[in-house]
Amino acid sequence: MKGLAPLIVVAASLSLAGVGLLPGTAAARAAKDLAGTWAWVSVETTRADGTKSQPFGPAPAGLVMFDDNGRFTWLISRPGRAKFAVNNREKGTAEENQSTVQGSLAFAGTYSVEGETLVFRVEASTYPNAEGAEQKRSFTATATELRWSNPATSSGAAGQAVLKRVK
Repeated sequence: MKGLAPLIVVAASLSLAGVGLLPGTAAARAAKDLAGTWAWVSVETTRADGTKSQPFGPAPAGLVMFDDNGRFTWLISRPGRAKFAVNNREKGTAEENQSTVQGSLAFAGTYSVEGETLVFRVEASTYPNAEGAEQKRSFTATATELRWSNPATSSGAAGQAVLKRVK
């Protein structure tokens, strides 16, 4: 028992320091740690002048799904967007189309984890300029929460996202 005492002290110290890999407190170490479905909690952008905004509103809708094989899909939308008056997405007015484009974003492709960086390789997107791009996000993850920062969103602002794991 005397030989175990130092090991118990070291394990307890590492756990208190946040080094332990306990569920709910551990940072993701590999892509498989992110596998599952995540719901958007918030997205906030900050422009160079310090102006903050929530481009998808205070409670964005949608999901990000990571599979075990390194593939992802992501959809985010601003709740409350106006519906198309003619009920035909191919015949929207300029205002309806603008609201849709500015109020939603979808991506699909592959992902990997490189240290504390989440790397998205975009194969398809509702924003064509993102297709073929590699997007990097510094991130932290626990068993229930995923947070990432994007130094330059497609609007030019820096972004912060928070997601929660869907059970």
